[in-house]
Amino acid sequence: MVRVLLLLAALSALFADPARAQQNGFDLDGPEVAVSVTRGAVELPVAAVPALRGGDRLTARALLPADQSARYLLVVAFLRGATNPPPKDWFFSVETWKPKKDVLTVTVPEGAEQAMLFLAPEAGGGFSAVRGAVRGRPGVFVRAAQDLYQASLDRQRLDAFVGAIGRIGDAAPERLASAAPVLADALRIKLNADCLLKQRALQAACLTQQRDALVLQAQRGATLTETLTGAPVDLAYRVAATREGGAGYYSPYIGLARDLARLFGAFRSAQYQYLPALALGQGDAIHLQLNSAPSFQNPRSVLVAPLPPIGDAPPPLWRSGAQGALCLARPDLVLPLDDAALLFATDYARDLTLKVTAADGKVSLLKLTPDAERGGLVLAGGASVAGPITDAVVQGSWGFDRFSGPRVPAQIDGPGAWTPQPDANVIVGRDHPLVLRGGASACVSGLTLRDAGGLSRSLTWKAAAPDAIETTLPLSKTRPGPLTLTVVRHGAVAPDQIALTGRAEPSRLDRFTLHRGDKEGVLEGARLDQVAGLTLGGVCFTAGALTRVGEGDRLVLVAEQPLGDATDTSASVQLRDGRSATVAATVAPSRPAVQLLDRRVAFDSPAGARPIDLPAGLVPTTATLTFSARIAGGLGGPDDGIEIAAGDVSRRLTIASGAVQRIGDDVVVATIAPQAAFGPAVSGPIRVRVWRGGTAGDWQAVATLVRLPVVTGIECRESCTVSGRDLFLVAAIGTTPDMAGAVTLPGGFVGTSVTVPRGGDGAIYLKLHDAADAVLRVR
Repeated sequence: MVRVLLLLAALSALFADPARAQQNGFDLDGPEVAVSVTRGAVELPVAAVPALRGGDRLTARALLPADQSARYLLVVAFLRGATNPPPKDWFFSVETWKPKKDVLTVTVPEGAEQAMLFLAPEAGGGFSAVRGAVRGRPGVFVRAAQDLYQASLDRQRLDAFVGAIGRIGDAAPERLASAAPVLADALRIKLNADCLLKQRALQAACLTQQRDALVLQAQRGATLTETLTGAPVDLAYRVAATREGGAGYYSPYIGLARDLARLFGAFRSAQYQYLPALALGQGDAIHLQLNSAPSFQNPRSVLVAPLPPIGDAPPPLWRSGAQGALCLARPDLVLPLDDAALLFATDYARDLTLKVTAADGKVSLLKLTPDAERGGLVLAGGASVAGPITDAVVQGSWGFDRFSGPRVPAQIDGPGAWTPQPDANVIVGRDHPLVLRGGASACVSGLTLRDAGGLSRSLTWKAAAPDAIETTLPLSKTRPGPLTLTVVRHGAVAPDQIALTGRAEPSRLDRFTLHRGDKEGVLEGARLDQVAGLTLGGVCFTAGALTRVGEGDRLVLVAEQPLGDATDTSASVQLRDGRSATVAATVAPSRPAVQLLDRRVAFDSPAGARPIDLPAGLVPTTATLTFSARIAGGLGGPDDGIEIAAGDVSRRLTIASGAVQRIGDDVVVATIAPQAAFGPAVSGPIRVRVWRGGTAGDWQAVATLVRLPVVTGIECRESCTVSGRDLFLVAAIGTTPDMAGAVTLPGGFVGTSVTVPRGGDGAIYLKLHDAADAVLRVR
């Protein structure tokens, strides 16, 4: 987990003399040390090495000024764990004040796990004192090596952010509002969005205030989102779970600081004290950044700085942040990366390229450069690749090691790749959807349609697939004839020209269907928007609602009177342009009609409730409704039956299910429990219709569902108090059938009693919200 610099500053203050540790930030410049690492035949500055390995050769030299008066011993020590003191021959030193003898060359021992660098003032016995301190308490220096190395990486991220903000603020402050969120996301720095609301001249200074508190923790999870301060954009603060990114280095900060301070305090002597320093990579050297001023009088300060950890450096676990395909021919192309903060803040990455494999097997290597201001990698010299592309992967070196990944969804295409689907014929007179396939959808930068008259219109489009785009051609006012679709591509010298042919959609009349006795029928076919009316059996129908169904149209035709006993098998269709045509007509049998005969409501009042007399036509939701009906022509097959609906919910009762009983040829009896069928909250009218032979009849009203309150008590003296539950279902309570002087209950009433004036026959009368026109009597 990435260490927050502010807390590490407090850690340093505990290490040093409290009298001199009043500063909280590592803001004192210390000396520089040139350190290079040689592995095999390759030599790199230590700033480009994420991890050392046993057998590496280190060369170190303190870069002290020519007039340096204080003499320092440069010491390099190797550790092998918190519980295993390193051998004496794992410590090396050089006297920096001796010309031509101030270079220290050492080999990383096999088995070493950490490396540290010390600058100890020469006072006699300094080397032995450092070696004894480290061997005496190796665990303290193991933890210090880890924490200081992680803090150094954090500080480099912060310095990269502050430096970029300063450059932008000086050169183009108007860019800060757009560049700062991208920089903060790339380097995992907390962004104070309020700064972007200030005057431009003040934004840069505001963004870099309280620098030590800007570095975000690198652990994934809710702790990251809790650090945000209301950024105006959705910043995805994610950091790779690598050792350099902080994985495995979590300890509670306060406990860690106190523990190290106590242990380091044990080493303080009259001659030496230990002062931790950050090691910031700068070119061929590391710059030591101090938290407290060193002391050159007893106890003298020994500067303690980390070197890279020892072991195999895990490859960078970057991920492509692209939301879709990327066109390599875009002049402003950025390959966005997630979890790549160290890419932008350190020199670990070298020789970055994009390995592109074309469909013909040809491989091209395109040079990449990191750009934190744009949040990813950019092509150094543009793309000279012929598409299509089968694979594109980022490659390079991470320190000494080669790596491959992540893969990038890259595209590029050539001229003439796009073809219309399914063919080049389009229908005019209406907006026509069109799909183009074969090219790179990410590389399309413009789409224009030109008709035969020379009128050009820009079109919008969207990527339907990596090799397909969708658009809609505005052809409602276009006449048949040739059309030209122009596709402009990123990086293309000339746009693609696609020839289209605009055709009038042929009229197609499939069939006209209606039921005898109906005033409405349905005409099916294509291009039915041209139909004005239809005549069948002397009855004229006019065009109504038109809907598109699949590849065809459905047009409702409405007459002023129902169709009689016509036996015609064809109808005459009148088109809007004056032409007429014929279409096959089907006159289906009349829809089944239902006549309600009787009904019965079975309802038991809850225990302790006063009985409520219900007017005819009201059915409690908790009751059981049984009704009988006469169906003209009766019911035939087992799938015939009755459909009952309440609100938007309906239930089919069929003969096969046993829910509908036949009595004779044309009488049926059905029973339904409304609450079980429609749910406890349903109320309002119940409707019923007949289904016979797959044809539904007209709806008929059966009753009205109501929810009843539970009245448990009526106590009358000078006035009457009505008590119970669910009284919110009551609209008004009175003492006379005409509801004169009734008390109206407010909407949302949740009380358990209501007081009304006394009068009438001693009964209470109710009006319900579910049936406002009915009066119910409570006995």
